Amino acid sequence: MFHLTQFDALAGLLFIVTWFGYSWLVDRSNRGGQGLTARMAGFRRAWMNEMRARSNRIIDGQINMTLQQGTAFFASTALLAVGACLTLLGASDKAIEILSTLQPGEQPSRAVWELKVAGLTLIFVYAFFKFAWAYRLFNYCAILIGATPDREHADTEAGIAAANRAAAMNSIAARHFNRGQRAFFFALGYLGWFAGPIAFIVATAAVVVVLYRRQFASDSLDALA
Repeated sequence: MFHLTQFDALAGLLFIVTWFGYSWLVDRSNRGGQGLTARMAGFRRAWMNEMRARSNRIIDGQINMTLQQGTAFFASTALLAVGACLTLLGASDKAIEILSTLQPGEQPSRAVWELKVAGLTLIFVYAFFKFAWAYRLFNYCAILIGATPDREHADTEAGIAAANRAAAMNSIAARHFNRGQRAFFFALGYLGWFAGPIAFIVATAAVVVVLYRRQFASDSLDALA
C-alpha cells in the first residue's frame, strides 16, 4: 500500500519493539527498580515526609511549581513539533527533492514520505498528551500538599496518609513526564528513517544506548548512591 521495502518495514518494527522493550525495562522490570527514575521516586517520598513535618510549606509549593513549569515548556515544544510536522506534509515535494540527496539513486515516493512524517507527528502528539497530563497531575500534587494536615498532626494516621498521597501523585506525574521525554528521545532516532533504514536502525540503537547509560550507569545515579 505504501510501497515500503521489507528493510524499511523491518526497521520500523525494530523501532517499535525497541521503544516498548526499553519502556518495560525501566518501568516494570526488576532491573528498572535499580535505575535513576526509581531511585528518584524514593526521594520524592522522602520529600513529602519532610513536607508534612514543616509548618511553612511555601518551599514545597515552589519546588512543585518548578516541576510544573518544566512540564509546560516541554508540552509547548511538543505542540510546536506537531506544527512543524504538519508543515512538512504541506511541503512534501520540496522535502522529497532534498531527501533524495541523502539517498543517491533512489527517489522516495510521496506516500512513503507522508507515512514517515505521519509517524513522527504521532510521536510528538503522544509526547504532548504525556506532558499535558503530567502538568495536570503536578497541579493535583500542589492541592494535596495544601491538604496535608499541619505539623502538629504530622505523625497522625491522617498526616502520614496525606503525605503518602502527595508523594504518589508526584511520582505518577513524574512517570508521565519521563514517558514524554522518552518520546522526544526516540523521535531523534526516528529521524534516521528519513535517511534510510540503516540510518534508522543505527540512530535508534544510539538513542537506546544513551538512555540506558543515563538510567543505569550515569554519574547522576552514582550521586544518589
